[in-house]
Amino acid sequence: MTAEHQLLRHILATLAYRTQKAVRGAPESFAHFGAGNRVRTPQEIVCHMTSVLGYARARFGGGTFDIALCASWREELGRFHTTLKELSDLLETGAEPSDVSLEAILQGPFSDAMTHAGQLALLRRLAGHPVEPENFIRAHVDPDNVSEDQPPPASPGRRDGSRADPLR
Repeated sequence: MTAEHQLLRHILATLAYRTQKAVRGAPESFAHFGAGNRVRTPQEIVCHMTSVLGYARARFGGGTFDIALCASWREELGRFHTTLKELSDLLETGAEPSDVSLEAILQGPFSDAMTHAGQLALLRRLAGHPVEPENFIRAHVDPDNVSEDQPPPASPGRRDGSRADPLR
């Protein structure tokens, strides 16, 4: 496995960590929260994230990716993490995409999915259930863990709303 493959696996693990941080502890109703003006619901966002990652997976040797919305929020999150695992496993073998570069995989589907993880956190705040701040540099991100079982924040922010030094 090359350094590029290792870095992409770390990015997938970061995506798993940030997505779980955004959804952990949210009420079940969060899955269908509507922010208005045709903004996707959290469940639709996770479905889209799975779709773009499925597109990336297909670049590594074919296969298909399902873009239909799952019946439940739990199922949607499970499918997302399964897709992360499939991609991570491919990268661990040193697989190369058949028709694009690893850089294109990063700048396209991986970056798109990371943007949507941030949208989930924003929607949590809009839904009245904000996510606690965290210094992500200190997060316990493990490239071997792209599951729903992510560790708690290593360096949570201040609850009083004041800004802490981001490097502490």
